[in-house]
Amino acid sequence: MVVWYNSFLELLPQTGKLAGCTVFITGASRGIGKAIALKAAKDGANIVIAAKTTQSHPKLSGTIYTAAEEIEAAGGRALPCVVDVRDEQQINDAVEKAVEKFGGIDILVNNASAISLTNTLETPTKRVDLMMITRKTCIPFLKKSKIAHILNLSPPLNLNPVWFKQHCAYTIAKYGMSMCVLGMAEEFRGEIAVNALWPRTAIHTAAMDMLGGSGVESQCRKVDIIADAAYSIFKKLWEH
Repeated sequence: MVVWYNSFLELLPQTGKLAGCTVFITGASRGIGKAIALKAAKDGANIVIAAKTTQSHPKLSGTIYTAAEEIEAAGGRALPCVVDVRDEQQINDAVEKAVEKFGGIDILVNNASAISLTNTLETPTKRVDLMMITRKTCIPFLKKSKIAHILNLSPPLNLNPVWFKQHCAYTIAKYGMSMCVLGMAEEFRGEIAVNALWPRTAIHTAAMDMLGGSGVESQCRKVDIIADAAYSIFKKLWEH
């Protein structure tokens, strides 16, 4: 059974259950990805930070290296890897480095994507490519884990045209991830757990500041609620 978890959980205490586990997170240099990384790091997890940012952006703070420092300060071990998710070789290289350093991969979090709330004519192809995530490279190593899990940050499928009208490419990309959850959950049943996580409300990140402008934070929930929701899902791996 595939479940889309909605993030209205209370803040969860650390259990230590992720200690020693290796979590490969795309887009973990900032925002939701980094929040999930820090929550797992507090348990003592190994975090692979697979993201593009190596230098600070004037409007988007944080790099893979500053994220690594925060993760290690929180109690985890970090491996920053330069990864553009459109580049299969960079993904392959990051997975190879992760296995070499940590011995394997237990959890894959597909978080990286581009928020592009633009109509069809205003959406460049490179944006569509960036919103599609590659998973196949991690699967051979996930199969070796006793707690193998793939978590996609993607929404429940809803064919109401309102979700397509103003940002068709973004919706298609995110729904593509959701359909992968349905398909892969069945394909790897008994080997790898596959789930999706999506918030009911807007989540405050630097990207939201750029999209929503001044005051948008008051209309959003914090990234910590998503990190707790992800952690709750990961905890269930020990209950089965």
